[in-house]
Amino acid sequence: MDQTNRMTPDEAGNAARGATLVSTPGAAADKPTLRRSMLRRRRETEAGERLKAGERLLAVARKAGLIGGVGPVGEMRSLGESGLPVGPDRTVAAYVSMGTEIDLRPLLGALLASGSRVIVPRLGTGLDVGWSELRSIAALTSPGAGRPSEPMGERTLGPEALSQADLIILPALAVNVDDGTRLGRGGGWYDRALAHASPAAPVIAVCWPWEVTHDPLPREAHDVPVDAALTPDGITMIGRVAGATSM
Repeated sequence: MDQTNRMTPDEAGNAARGATLVSTPGAAADKPTLRRSMLRRRRETEAGERLKAGERLLAVARKAGLIGGVGPVGEMRSLGESGLPVGPDRTVAAYVSMGTEIDLRPLLGALLASGSRVIVPRLGTGLDVGWSELRSIAALTSPGAGRPSEPMGERTLGPEALSQADLIILPALAVNVDDGTRLGRGGGWYDRALAHASPAAPVIAVCWPWEVTHDPLPREAHDVPVDAALTPDGITMIGRVAGATSM
C-alpha cells in the first residue's frame, strides 16, 4: 500500500477528527466491541465523502488492473503479477454498498463497462443466502430499510452461484493485513456464502483506510481469511497473492 508523508484531504480530515488506524487492544478485543468502535467512526462520514471515497477506490482499482479490459490485441488485463481473473467473460461477485460503507457504485459501474458479469447479494428472507445478476446501476432498487439495494426484475440465484465467481469483492469493518482476518458486521452471511466459493477465487475486502491494521483481530474457526484489502488509498495483497506488488 502506498504510504507517504503527504496526506490527502480525506486523510487530513480524519486526522483532525482524531482518526487513526484501527485501534484494537490486542487479542483481548471482542468482535462486538470492535464493531461498535468501527461503526461509531464511520458515522462521522458524510454521503459526499463516501461517494468521493468510492471514486478514489475505483482509481486504485484501475491502477492495480482490477478493472479488466481488452487491449489492442485482445489480451485480458489482470491485477499485477497475481493474475486475478477479471475482464470480459469473467464473473465478479461484489456487493451493493449501504449506510456508512464506501460507495461502491463507481466500481460496480466500471466492472460492468469492462464486460465482467457481476453478481450481488440477494438476501431473501431471514438468513437465506442468494445472488442476483447486476446488469446496470439504474436497475438497483431498495427492498426495504436496513437492506442493500438489489437488481430489479432479476431472478434469484441460489447460494451455489458463488462457485461461478472468478473474483469475490466483499465489505469489511476491519482487515488484518498480516493474516487476512476480516471483521464483518456480525450476521454471518458471508461466512455461509463463502462456503460455496471456488477455492481458486481470490477474495478482496473493501474498507476505509483507517480500518486496515496489523493489530490482532478476533478470529473463529469458520472465519474465511481474505486475500487483499482494498481502500481508497491503495490495495494490500495478503497470503497466497502477496507476491504481487502492493499499491
